[in-house]
Amino acid sequence: MSAERSGRKRFGLPRWTSSLTWKALAFITVMCCGLAALLGALVHVSVTNRTVSDARSRTLVRLDEAARAYEAGTRLPPDSGIDPRGLPGDLRELAVSGRRGTMVGVVSGVPSMWAAAPADGRALAVQIDYAQSASTIENLDRAILGSSALAIGVTLIFGALGVSGVTRRLRTTSQVARRISAGDLDARVGDPRTTDPARYRDEVAAVAAALDTMASTLQRKLIGEQRFTADVAHELRTPLTGLHAAAELLPAGRPTEMVRDRVAALRTLTEDLLEISRLDAGSERLELDAIRLGQLAERVAAHASGDTEVRVVRDAWVETDRRRLERVVGNLVANAHKHGASPVVLTVEGAVVSVRDHGNGFPDYLVTEGPQRFRTEGAGKGHGLGLTIAVGQAEVLGARLEFDNAPQGGALAVLRLPAGEG
Repeated sequence: MSAERSGRKRFGLPRWTSSLTWKALAFITVMCCGLAALLGALVHVSVTNRTVSDARSRTLVRLDEAARAYEAGTRLPPDSGIDPRGLPGDLRELAVSGRRGTMVGVVSGVPSMWAAAPADGRALAVQIDYAQSASTIENLDRAILGSSALAIGVTLIFGALGVSGVTRRLRTTSQVARRISAGDLDARVGDPRTTDPARYRDEVAAVAAALDTMASTLQRKLIGEQRFTADVAHELRTPLTGLHAAAELLPAGRPTEMVRDRVAALRTLTEDLLEISRLDAGSERLELDAIRLGQLAERVAAHASGDTEVRVVRDAWVETDRRRLERVVGNLVANAHKHGASPVVLTVEGAVVSVRDHGNGFPDYLVTEGPQRFRTEGAGKGHGLGLTIAVGQAEVLGARLEFDNAPQGGALAVLRLPAGEG
């Protein structure tokens, strides 16, 4: 397998040849060369046939004059004779056999047109200069090659300009699509062909218009969802505050504990929804501070709901937002205790913080697609908001949060901070 890959990489075409511009120019070049070769061949054959035919006719006329002189016993015309030197052997044999014919030969490096006829068992031959006709054909061939090369070059230049304009617009559209997929919902192609009715709207403009329409629709829907989430969370805050105060006034007992527990869960959910709405709106701002990761890990473990083992392989100082970083690591530890199994290990190795439990591991969808709101696997409790908030806060910090399952079992979350010092 490795040999096949190395062979493909070694003998394959360069990566730039896969571009639409290169393919279009290669197609134009092949078509132009084929057309030029076809037209050139047709012109060459036509002119050559006419030139040879004219030379043959003149030579046969001279041969008739020489034959009459030979039959009359008078002096033969110039450039004619019996078995002259330089007469091609094939033409001599043809004349000796009793037939007439013509052939182009070379005498002293000069091309000549020969005509021969039988004369008492020998060959009566006539020679005329064919150099001018041959030169005419050569000049014609050079003119065909030159004009073909010029036409191909001009066609390639204009073709490159036209194709590059299309590919440039396609690249712009693809870049905008990538920006939208990365979260920049304000990105638009803005092709003038989609806004100016007087301009011709081609297929590329149609794709750009469809992308802009899709981005606008997606942006409106997401903004509507964000506003709905924020409005619901804000509206729930006031009644929940009153409900919490009322629950505190209930007499002690199991029913009171259950009410207080549910009220606390609702308040936590409401605060999580508010935090997610702020993350979605992009209104979060960092308050940078120098933080020692080992101490932060000890502090998070001390406030965790279960026993958490802290391992500091290599401590590091990082400049980041302390509150947000504690929120991210705290959510990861809380998720490990809630959905995993002991022991839960919090490891610091330079600017990398990892949290691992020894439960059943993350669901497949979470490893491949990331956490999703209000989605949990099986009978697990929760709303899927803790990890969602952790991912959002990590993005605000400029960190990268990765989810995987350890080879020996258990869920593994790895937070890679952007900078650190050992």
